[in-house]
Amino acid sequence: MLIADVAVPVPLAHSFSYEVPASWENRISPGMRVLCPFGPRKTLGVVLGVSGGEPGFDRSKLRALSAIIDDEPVLAPELLAFLKELAAYYLAPIGEVLRMALPALERTQVRALAEVDPTGKSLKGRTVGSRAITMVRLATAEPPGENGSPAPNGAAQKKLRGRPREVLDHLRAGQTISVLELEQQCKGARAAVKRLAELGLVELSQQEVPAGPFFALPIARDVPPALTPSQHLATTALREAIVAARAQSFLLFGVTGSGKTEIYLRAIEACLGVGKGALVLVPEIALTPQLVGRFRARFGDDVGVIHSGLKEKERHLMWLRLRSGAVQVAIGARSALFAPVQKLGLIVVDEEHDSSFKQEEGARYHARDMAILRAHRAGAVAVLGSATPSVETEVLCRLGKLTKLELPERAHAAAMLPKVELVDLKRIGPGPSGHPLLSLPLHRAIDKTLAAREQIILFLNRRGFAPSVICGGCGTIVRCKLCSVALTFHRGKGGRLLCHYCDYSAPLPEACPDCSAKRLELEGLGTEKLEAAIIAAFPSANVARLDRDVAAGAKAEAILDRVRSGEVDILVGTQMVTKGHDLPRVTLVGVINADAALSMPDYRAAERAFQVLVQVAGRAGRSDRPGTVIIQTRDPEHPAIVFASRHDVPGFLAREIADREELDYPPFARWAMIRVDGPDEARARDAGQRIADAASQTRTVLSGEVEVRGPRPAPLARLQGRYRFQVLLRSKDRRPLRAALFALLRMREPLGAGNRMVIDVDPVKMM
Repeated sequence: MLIADVAVPVPLAHSFSYEVPASWENRISPGMRVLCPFGPRKTLGVVLGVSGGEPGFDRSKLRALSAIIDDEPVLAPELLAFLKELAAYYLAPIGEVLRMALPALERTQVRALAEVDPTGKSLKGRTVGSRAITMVRLATAEPPGENGSPAPNGAAQKKLRGRPREVLDHLRAGQTISVLELEQQCKGARAAVKRLAELGLVELSQQEVPAGPFFALPIARDVPPALTPSQHLATTALREAIVAARAQSFLLFGVTGSGKTEIYLRAIEACLGVGKGALVLVPEIALTPQLVGRFRARFGDDVGVIHSGLKEKERHLMWLRLRSGAVQVAIGARSALFAPVQKLGLIVVDEEHDSSFKQEEGARYHARDMAILRAHRAGAVAVLGSATPSVETEVLCRLGKLTKLELPERAHAAAMLPKVELVDLKRIGPGPSGHPLLSLPLHRAIDKTLAAREQIILFLNRRGFAPSVICGGCGTIVRCKLCSVALTFHRGKGGRLLCHYCDYSAPLPEACPDCSAKRLELEGLGTEKLEAAIIAAFPSANVARLDRDVAAGAKAEAILDRVRSGEVDILVGTQMVTKGHDLPRVTLVGVINADAALSMPDYRAAERAFQVLVQVAGRAGRSDRPGTVIIQTRDPEHPAIVFASRHDVPGFLAREIADREELDYPPFARWAMIRVDGPDEARARDAGQRIADAASQTRTVLSGEVEVRGPRPAPLARLQGRYRFQVLLRSKDRRPLRAALFALLRMREPLGAGNRMVIDVDPVKMM
């Protein structure tokens, strides 16, 4: 008998065995989706392998598969093997990991399975309909008259009344429009079009659905620019590795504005030249039409874009085009790591230091680390690009696991790195506006830049109008009812308080919830309040704001287009303004409060602050106009600020690496964070203690190879109504750490009703 090893989408680490009906012997193979019984219901699963012989348990307990979903595997062998390895590394349920790479079900498949599962409950999830839409246009040929004799179009049209007449008037000669769009313009158009087609007045055709919002407008092909000497050296090294099919990994370390994207484009050209595919990963916020436009200008529309902004049909079409090999280049954010690129020859991870590459829900994988693994397993080249490489990546270079390629100068011949000035807010007071965070030097610099008709970016990584509301009587801070954080006042939200973690919203109270005093005060500064202060201080300037409150999705690009066109003089924003935007008329960047990121209770705080400062400084002076950066701080001697002011990335990395090595912090130690949360604080703490006690009894902990710390309340001790505790396991070596985690999973210590546990291998956020 044949036995299929099947992964099902449940939170269990192991797969399940099923009997394969004899008639399916030549139809089933790994990577296919199947319908299988699971408890009292049926569910979708993915075949991991098929083997012959008797099961190692009572054969009567083996249940048979119900149906095969696909005619061929939807997960190629290379991708399936990679996903299994990812699940094993992060101790993530294999079924949930595979689900991240699966395409949507087509409705034709759902209908075909109706006999197996009439309720359709097993097939709940992403489904898509036909991949084609009906297009309509005016007929070019004369429609036939009575008895088949020719009759002029005009005669047939004169007989029309009502909706058919209206629809015909909507159509212009030579125009082709979708029936769906026509229906939006003229209700009842679908039936009218059918009547017009019967009369021969219109012609119908089928067309694939559009490939998404990034392909809405045509774009002219570009001419590759001349390379700088350092760009030429980097391109040559990558091309040689790609042509030789060496599984080699590189760090492309280039200063801001050094032309890293051009190197990616040349590497992809080399990849396509040898008949292989390429995958480009970028941080979510950096994936804009401007970036996709650069790839389209070089490669045309044969580029696949995988992005959360795509509709399900569009995403499915992208998957089909990539899976068939019709498109060989895929661009996307973190989840694009699972794109079915055929004959993979290159993976690029742009801005590799960005923490958004770490998945914080479900399977907690790091797309940067897994990109290196997938490239290595596929025999492909991996390129990590950054102006501020992460400590982990720099250490890999020192160990010889990555080859460093450097771009020390900006690509534009006249562009220089901006001059950086530090303003000590302890010594220097406010400017004419009187606002304490608009210092006199910054105010004067803004005046000077506006007079020169140049542009300004002001960076403040806090949304809202005021980060907190405090009682002037008793000092109580108004907090979220579900999270242990202060509520932020948003004036633009109708004057409401908002939690940035759970989206809890409430009106601004008239009095203190503790002492009832009517002395509530707005404390701190957010981008909304900064924008208002700038408008008041510089009334003749055009001011815009770029943060998640005003610029979600495509709206961000619309604001950036206004900046590029010169319509905006001053752009106020959060980290959204720091990510890879090329704004050549920006000559002044002001960092309003550099200390905010340094106060986070996280050992990576200094590294993240340094990266943000260097990245936002890099927005200034990217063309032939010199740039200036003003960093306001109360701690001008902090190493992160000092090194950022000098653009000294190697210096900061050397100091940070020495500190981490001395303290046995990653990457010089391996960490795993076990997080427990529950609705009751005492029970959640007790569950955390039981986990810590169980971990302490594992072999590698008892031998001293693994250290257990905790449980301790998480820095964000309560989120979304659940109390959170952390247990940290750390070791110098990955193997004993994994042994302790596996032993802990096998112990299955009871957590108590309502409590949850997650394991985060190589955690990035410690909050």
